[in-house]
Amino acid sequence: MTGKESWRPDIFARRRAALEVRSRVMRAVRAFFEAEGFTEVDTPCLQVSPGLEPHLKAFATRLEDPWGGPPQTLYLHTSPEFAMKKLLVAGMTRIFQTAKVFRNGERSATHSPEFTMLEWYRAGGSLDDMMDDTQSLVRACARSAGASHLVSGTRRCDPFAPWHRLSLAEAFFTHCGIDVLATAPDPWRPDADALKAEAARIGVSTSPSDRWDDVFFKILLDRIEPHLGDGQPVILHSYPVSLAALARPSPSDPRVAERFEAYACGLELCNAFGELTDAAEQRRRFTADMDVKQALYGERYPLDEDFLTALAAGMPDCAGNALGLDRLVMLVAGTGRIADTLWLEVADCGG
Repeated sequence: MTGKESWRPDIFARRRAALEVRSRVMRAVRAFFEAEGFTEVDTPCLQVSPGLEPHLKAFATRLEDPWGGPPQTLYLHTSPEFAMKKLLVAGMTRIFQTAKVFRNGERSATHSPEFTMLEWYRAGGSLDDMMDDTQSLVRACARSAGASHLVSGTRRCDPFAPWHRLSLAEAFFTHCGIDVLATAPDPWRPDADALKAEAARIGVSTSPSDRWDDVFFKILLDRIEPHLGDGQPVILHSYPVSLAALARPSPSDPRVAERFEAYACGLELCNAFGELTDAAEQRRRFTADMDVKQALYGERYPLDEDFLTALAAGMPDCAGNALGLDRLVMLVAGTGRIADTLWLEVADCGG
């Protein structure tokens, strides 16, 4: 299928089974969070700032002023994170959302430029709570669909087996023989040359312009991710603090952040944080990320000053998680393409 004419009965019939799984998973998600005492929320897709990860590309649009004022540039969000955290400041304590999110330039068997993200937050929650939530939620979704395993091609993963918890440092040493934290003696000024030497030793190619985090992700994607989640899901935790994004540093080891990702059949399912609540530090990180984006791509996105003001006003200690719902459906249904989990592909809507 190319994305064109997926409304045709003969083509649509091929995805009916996966779409039935999708409906069951959606029901299971809502039942899970209702049982846990969460409130479902619905925040705007149009935002001043789309999300500030340097490599994400957003869709921009213009908001016209009906009273004759100048138009405003807004963006379709890459995540509902900023808006949901404002609700935590407003006093909400357990919230979840299934949001359409948008990332330009992302299209493959496991990516779509428009997809559904499940995001949830627990005020007073910990990263361990997020790990427990993720394990229980994935099991509930598989059970609702009558699936004993998550499947991708020939790979199988049993979500009902014990989930393996593995730190990034352990993963780099186990699969590559690299002491990755030793290449970052100053967490905010990691040694790119030291990690490039390790990459060369194991046969991972780099370029002179690569920064430390570029090399880190080349090794992760090439030598570690393919091994994660065979047989049993894996939670990969304790990211180097320079890759903390919106996560707080670990109180037990300042070299790493309270961040994890869960994997099944070699596919990343989610990205979770013990959330940073320091507005000044968050502003510093946002600015640094936009400096990187400017250097790499010649553009930068505006900061959400309302979000930073809310953070300074007092966001409670909390933990949050963002899970790719279409990708989970793909694994539960055992289909090899994320497009098979969508009612219509993006290309059908004017492409």
